[in-house]
Amino acid sequence: MLTALAMIAFASNSIICRLALGNELIDPASFSTIRLVSGAVTLYIIIRLKRTTKQRHPGSWISAAMLFLYAIAFSFAYVSLNAGIGALILFGSVQITMIFVGIATGERPHILNWSGFFVALAGLIYLVLPGIEAPSFLGASLMTTAGVSWGVYSLRGMAISNPAAVTADNFLRSAPMAILASLCYIINLNVSAKGFLLALISGAVTSGVGYVIWYAALKNLSATRAATVQLLVPIIAAIGGVLLLSEQISFRLFLAGILIIGGVGLTLISKGKSG
Repeated sequence: MLTALAMIAFASNSIICRLALGNELIDPASFSTIRLVSGAVTLYIIIRLKRTTKQRHPGSWISAAMLFLYAIAFSFAYVSLNAGIGALILFGSVQITMIFVGIATGERPHILNWSGFFVALAGLIYLVLPGIEAPSFLGASLMTTAGVSWGVYSLRGMAISNPAAVTADNFLRSAPMAILASLCYIINLNVSAKGFLLALISGAVTSGVGYVIWYAALKNLSATRAATVQLLVPIIAAIGGVLLLSEQISFRLFLAGILIIGGVGLTLISKGKSG
């Protein structure tokens, strides 16, 4: 249930980013800054209300840096990439990072894990194939950076015991980094009222709360499973686009959805956390 909620939050975040950045309602630096700062404020309020945190600063600067790199690189990458190739590079980078580290640290995925991963990946490639074109080097590099950063951030959350406190502290540490990035980009400042609101929702709800849920879910997932289930995000986002943005459903979306969901299902039915 936690994993499902996290994937819905990630997909919702993708739709919000598409609305804000795709329609140029806000510049990428400002979007990232508002996203991280609002996430930090929201999570700090939640932590203060719970009053259960024993460790004062449970997060880390490394995790905060990975969170910042993911957010800023993701936002700037979509300036020069279309949604299809962007999703493929992002999730491909996440999968490679998490699976490689998992194997390097002793995980030995079951044949069902590998089968499920490749089936789901084939579904993602089939989903975005019509929109794939030669990407700009800068855009591809930024999205690869975002994917690797998110993979590392996820891996660092697999052993934590207090996901809310750790996520809150990571967001708090990343906020000054984002503010500095915005100051460097201030000459291109562009923040409409709608863009600000979308960035605020992205930070406070789909990022802040969503990442807490993800860190909680990671305790019961191996690196391979955690990597594979995230392939659900593009298909959930595509379905959300049909329901919320009046985008058209197609046979390609239907078939890709079956492949991705089936592949993730194969990965999850193998027993044992280590896969």
